[in-house]
Amino acid sequence: MINGVDGALLPAIGLGTVGLQGARGVAEVGTAIDAGYRLLDTAFNYDNEGTVGRAIRDSSVPRDELVYSTKLPGRYHGYAVALKAVEESLFRSGLDRLDLVLIHWPNPSVGRYVEAWRALIDARERGLVRMIGVSNFLPEHLDRIIDDTGVTPVLNQIEVHPYHPQDGLRAANADRGIITEGWSPLGAGGDLVSDEVVKAIADAHETTSALVLLAWSIALGVIPLPKSASAERQAENLKAFDLELTRDDLDHLHGLAGTDGRPRLDPREHEEM
Repeated sequence: MINGVDGALLPAIGLGTVGLQGARGVAEVGTAIDAGYRLLDTAFNYDNEGTVGRAIRDSSVPRDELVYSTKLPGRYHGYAVALKAVEESLFRSGLDRLDLVLIHWPNPSVGRYVEAWRALIDARERGLVRMIGVSNFLPEHLDRIIDDTGVTPVLNQIEVHPYHPQDGLRAANADRGIITEGWSPLGAGGDLVSDEVVKAIADAHETTSALVLLAWSIALGVIPLPKSASAERQAENLKAFDLELTRDDLDHLHGLAGTDGRPRLDPREHEEM
């Protein structure tokens, strides 16, 4: 478990659920819960909040042990519509509360993410959600909402993997007491898991590239969100906690930063509606 502001306590790994939908998705999320996942990451725009909620309701795991996390889309950044969207997420889930709600992207050109943050604060006060946070926020976005409201996000979910370790942003999160949660922990497009450096480390530990990458995130104190529909792979990913990387391993992985040449979404410009 990882400790955050205001006594927040979050599992050290979560399940990414994008693409897991319908009855099959319920079963797939259910196998992850059975394997031991306790943090389930969805979003309004994933169109599967109901799927994840149903899997939680069907599970024999006590509700208080599961963290249901969703995200507010950019088209609902106005204060009033943000509150309605949180209510809608709650209704879609079929649960009695949301555990964690994040602002999906800051959309700074629209300039209403502070309104959205105030709405999340009020949603928490109303008991609709236990914890609130953000996603893809840069330090200037974090400081603006904190300075405006006095309320610090529990976490900031950002893209984090050896090709894009985000040292500066992770440090900025830590300086503010904000947990870093990592999307795409195995990289984008499959290039990272087949990288020769990653494969060599995996071979040395007689394990898989995926477990090396997840162990790297865990070693950095980042909550990784691997996505998998396979019950076998879901269970396998949890073995990352048994893998201890050496200092040299971490240094070699850190040396991969920026070597893939892929463009990144810039939170100063990217708009997610």
